[in-house]
Amino acid sequence: MLRVATYNVNGIRAAQRRGFETWLAARDPDVLALQEVRSPVEKVPAEVFAGWHATYDPGRLAGRNGVAVLTRQPPAAVRTWSGRATAFAPGSAPVEIEAPTPTLARGLSRYADEGRYVEVDLADQPLTVASLYLPKGGLPVELQKPGRMREEPDGGARYERKMHFMSAFARHLDRVRRQARQAGRELLLLGDLNIAHQPYDVTNWRRSHQSEGFLPQERAWLDELIGPRTLIDVLRREHGEVDGPYSWWSWMGQAFEKDVGWRIDYHLATPGLARTVAQVEVDREPSREERVSDHAAVVADYAFPPAP
Repeated sequence: MLRVATYNVNGIRAAQRRGFETWLAARDPDVLALQEVRSPVEKVPAEVFAGWHATYDPGRLAGRNGVAVLTRQPPAAVRTWSGRATAFAPGSAPVEIEAPTPTLARGLSRYADEGRYVEVDLADQPLTVASLYLPKGGLPVELQKPGRMREEPDGGARYERKMHFMSAFARHLDRVRRQARQAGRELLLLGDLNIAHQPYDVTNWRRSHQSEGFLPQERAWLDELIGPRTLIDVLRREHGEVDGPYSWWSWMGQAFEKDVGWRIDYHLATPGLARTVAQVEVDREPSREERVSDHAAVVADYAFPPAP
């Protein structure tokens, strides 16, 4: 059984103070994808990655983004858009390594140094695992109404940037999926996509059609990514068309206590891998005081590779 988790930790140092290591020891995944690590390499707490082989792209935006994949064995190959990553290994100091992507999809170069994507080939399984942190985005200009927004109107700039990113990433993902198949590998995309796909993925969905993260354009993009022959939304397939389980709740008010949340953290698996799912769960903490992040981990067990 292969246990895989994805977790937006909203800052690894803050998550450590809130109990991340306790969660990690209890869940004991074989592979863990992290988003929003948000730490320069030299300030990553040494204990957090102890015992793991961690591949980390911190990006160059101070205090923002940063993605990682933790594995039991050193990965067979590593790829990032910047062409470099930092490798952590048990008993060793972190070292910068080369991690080139053979051909960068058109439009991705402007995001190469933002620490949004890292991809590894597992050494002991025919599986490629990627960790993605997709931009949060904003509202298109026609929906921006001063006085009704938490942020200052920006003329649609954040929205346009997110849509550009998604268009470029779709090209990249299609290429990665095909390359994995040609190499005899399954593909698992993990991460915070900052999009709730279906009405069951956001509380009070009728009120959210004009909210970033649930815009029709964003949801249509996910429609194109997800399909029975391409990538399968593992949690939704296992849980069916029911409300939740959610993976993100605002720190504000009683959103967590009342389970007013969004599901924006995903396992998207190629069909061969998706067929091996034994269970998939969201690790929602019992109380607000026990929260590690504003996100919860999504954990799946795969009977992979399948028996011959």
